[in-house]
Amino acid sequence: MTAFSSLPLSVPQLDALRSLGYETMTEVQTQTLPLTLRGQDIIAQAKTGSGKTAAFGIGLLHQINPRFFGAQALVLCPTRELAEQVGKEIRKLARFIPNIKLVLLCGGKPIGPQIGSLEHGAHIIVGTPGRIQDHLRKNTLKLDGLKTLVLDEADRMLDMGFAEVMKDIISQIPASRQTLLFSATYPDGIQQISQQIQRNPTHIRVSAEHQSTVIEQTFYEVGESQRDDALIALFQHYQPQSCVVFCHTKKQCDAVALLLQKHRITALALHGDLEQRQRDQVLVRFANQSCPVLVATDVAARGLDIKSLQMVINYELPRDPEIYVHRIGRTGRAGETGLAMSIVTPPQTPRIHAIEKYRDHTCHCDVLSSLKPKNDFALTASMVTIQIDAGRKNKLRPGDILGALTGDAGLAAKHIGKIDIFDLSSYVAVESAVFKQALNYLNKGKVKGRPIRARSLL
Repeated sequence: MTAFSSLPLSVPQLDALRSLGYETMTEVQTQTLPLTLRGQDIIAQAKTGSGKTAAFGIGLLHQINPRFFGAQALVLCPTRELAEQVGKEIRKLARFIPNIKLVLLCGGKPIGPQIGSLEHGAHIIVGTPGRIQDHLRKNTLKLDGLKTLVLDEADRMLDMGFAEVMKDIISQIPASRQTLLFSATYPDGIQQISQQIQRNPTHIRVSAEHQSTVIEQTFYEVGESQRDDALIALFQHYQPQSCVVFCHTKKQCDAVALLLQKHRITALALHGDLEQRQRDQVLVRFANQSCPVLVATDVAARGLDIKSLQMVINYELPRDPEIYVHRIGRTGRAGETGLAMSIVTPPQTPRIHAIEKYRDHTCHCDVLSSLKPKNDFALTASMVTIQIDAGRKNKLRPGDILGALTGDAGLAAKHIGKIDIFDLSSYVAVESAVFKQALNYLNKGKVKGRPIRARSLL
């Protein structure tokens, strides 16, 4: 264990780390930060949850000159959800460094307010490739003073077809910059883009393997016609309270979510065809425990902020063993154990062999008849989400909603779950038993002294 205090960081930066409870570095931070602080280019392979955001966040903050109000660091992320998480984490890391301004530039949001924010100057830009390119074309963003470029989850950006957009953005950045490339997997495309944009990068690989004692992994070999039965049997046997089912296509996601719903298992699909508002609502409901099962594609699931996930099911095994390892790494975190179950049809058997070769470990295979499903099993949510038609733009804060519900509405704080505030709307999770009481009050009462509109997301 290496302490952050061993690094040549400023006093305000060390104070911020202490306030966040960050005393010792994770493996990825230990390996990358000394190099990053010396200005070196790096390629780091690290899975989600390894502490990589703090690794590059601390590094880019070290290079910022607060007195110069121009873009000095750019972080490119594949999705808006990940960009918002990254922005939130960097703001926390910069909490005791005065006058640092970060602007989030993502698609799915009005461009006008973003232009207004940029006019006042910003030190750090975090955003998605398409929207960053829009601002560059409009000349509302200038990157000629950039010191640090970060590509976060670069493999997903390539998978999503952003290669040409990324090249266009990078062509407008000074060649003298530092470039930090983070990727969960290392396909040929990553090697090629590194050769084009980096200078003598150090390649760091943090083990993505998971201990067998932490994640129980089993592969169930079934006939093609048995795949749906196998999925239901896995739920009825293991009875997880939270689960992500991974599918290969958007159409498959919708079909599997419908199948689960027909078997009294509350599930929502997450894929690229959803509008941004729908994506927000699905992610909010899954994160706040008002939907226990998420059926998702790999691209859609990137950047999910899941604190505790009991089970991952591969409805279809991925072709790339690294993606398999990344998928199952979403469970068994923070000292908890997890389950990773995979349904394998005969044409997919070679994918098991590829995983065995990649992990240098024999996969445990089983048959469907070993499961003991309980046919009366139903999986419903313990919470219900209420949407409120007011948000950040209305100066609404989580404490305002909590105060209204625990005050005049008469609810106990223990009955209220996660509260999420967006620009124009907010979401609060409440226990099912007090849902009607909460909704009635919000529709008839007031929050921050004014009436609001509220509805349930069911």
